[in-house]
Amino acid sequence: QVQLSESGGGLVPTGGSLTLSCVISGVTFNYYTGWFRQAPGKDRELVAGIGWTGYDSYYADFVKGRFTISRDISKYTLFLHMLSLKPEDTAVYYCAATAGVLGTRESDYDYWGQGTQVTVSS
Repeated sequence: QVQLSESGGGLVPTGGSLTLSCVISGVTFNYYTGWFRQAPGKDRELVAGIGWTGYDSYYADFVKGRFTISRDISKYTLFLHMLSLKPEDTAVYYCAATAGVLGTRESDYDYWGQGTQVTVSS
């Protein structure tokens, strides 16, 4: 059974940084993992993704150069390192996993964490 649990959200000023963590259990090397976010009144969108092998990373255009996704297999943990945060990055961030390859849609993922709030003050 795949289970995910995020942590690390919080309130940061514009230009600040934050690292989100997601402890994932039950995945194997044929899984793809990702970070989504959902702002109030908006659809959930993929921010970044990476295969559990460490290959096939993906970044949405709006975070390229600012966010980095990584994973530590020994700790069963997925990370999202966020730099130069902007008020428009404010959202609930979710980690997600699916058995298979990169998917960019919410419906492509079968397993979800509970979410962690990130708020960037202006």
